[in-house]
Amino acid sequence: MSKSKRHGASSRDAGGFVPIPWMVLDSAAYLQLSHPAKSLLLEIARQFHGDDNGRMILTLAHLKPRGWTSYDTIQRAKQELLDAGLIFETVKGHRPHKASWYALTWLSLDKLDGFDQGASVGFVRSAYLKTQALLRQTV
Repeated sequence: MSKSKRHGASSRDAGGFVPIPWMVLDSAAYLQLSHPAKSLLLEIARQFHGDDNGRMILTLAHLKPRGWTSYDTIQRAKQELLDAGLIFETVKGHRPHKASWYALTWLSLDKLDGFDQGASVGFVRSAYLKTQALLRQTV
């Protein structure tokens, strides 16, 4: 099949897409997440535009138009994602007008201005692979 037919206008709907590899979706880190954490991961990945990994934000003001209503739910889900190694904080936010920035760990960290000192060194690509599966016992 020619390249023009394979990637033609009818091959998929217009717009971008969320790049989450199967390896991430099948990982122990992802499978152990709560539903809010999985949803938040999709929201973070939705912000990725191909050259800005490390500049995604998770503020209630940004997420409210997308249906998020609870600051506490966002914070708990964000902490789960950080603990699982699926995201990495590149900039620590501070009040009143500076949001924290995050990167997806299955992608390379892009070289962007504004990262905290040491963020590039501390970033571990594929950190989610270090999460061990939970042992589940039948009752």
